[in-house]
Amino acid sequence: MTSSPLPHGRTELSLSPAGAQPQLRADAARNRARLLEAAARLAAEQGAAHLTMEAVACAAQVGKGTVFRRFGDRAGLLLALLDHQEQQFQAAFMAGPAPLGPGAPAAERLHAFGPAALRHEHEHRDLYLAAAQPDPARRHAVPARVVRRTHLVALLRQAGSEADVELAAEILLGYLDIGLVQHLLTRRGMSLERLEDGWHDLVARLLPAGSRPSAGQREVDHVDR
Repeated sequence: MTSSPLPHGRTELSLSPAGAQPQLRADAARNRARLLEAAARLAAEQGAAHLTMEAVACAAQVGKGTVFRRFGDRAGLLLALLDHQEQQFQAAFMAGPAPLGPGAPAAERLHAFGPAALRHEHEHRDLYLAAAQPDPARRHAVPARVVRRTHLVALLRQAGSEADVELAAEILLGYLDIGLVQHLLTRRGMSLERLEDGWHDLVARLLPAGSRPSAGQREVDHVDR
C-alpha cells in the first residue's frame, strides 16, 4: 500500500493493499473472474459456509484442479470473494464522502469508521464469517486487514493520540472482529447500536479530550445503519 502527501501534512492512503497479488494477464484475469462469478452465485444460493471447490469447478465447467491452482484452497477462494466487498468498503473510507472518507478531521473519521465497518460486515456476515481465518498468523496477514490497520494507525497519529498507535489500531480491529461481533449480537443479545456506541467510547479513550462525536452525530450513525 502506498501513500501520497496532502495539504496540512495529512497523508491519504491509496487503494493498493500490502501483499496484493501482481496484476494478472488478461486471459488469466478473465478466467479468475469467471470462477469468482460462479462462486458468488453459489454462495448467494447456498450460503458461503457451504461453498466447496468442487461445486465451483462444476458451476464454472472446469476441472477441480483449475480452481485449486487459481485460489490455493477453500480459504483462498473465500478471501478472493471477500476481496470484492472489501474493495468497496476501502473505497468508501479512503475516497468516499466525509466523515468516513477524506475531508473531515481525523478524529471524526475514526469515529465514523467503526459504525461503517460494523454495518458493512453485518450486511455480508455470511461471507465474512465463512472467510474468517482460524490461524491467527494468517488472519493478521490478510491484505484487507493490513489496509484497515494502516489506515487506523494514520488516523490515530493525525488525531494526536498519545497511545501506542500501532497497538491501539490492533485493539480497534479486535473490537470489529466478525466472530466477536456475531457472538455479542446473537449470544449476548446486544444491538448494533450498542456496539457502535461502544466503538465511540473506545475511540474517545484513545484520543485527546473533546474528540467524541455529538449525540446528534451518533443518531445520524444509527439512522444510516
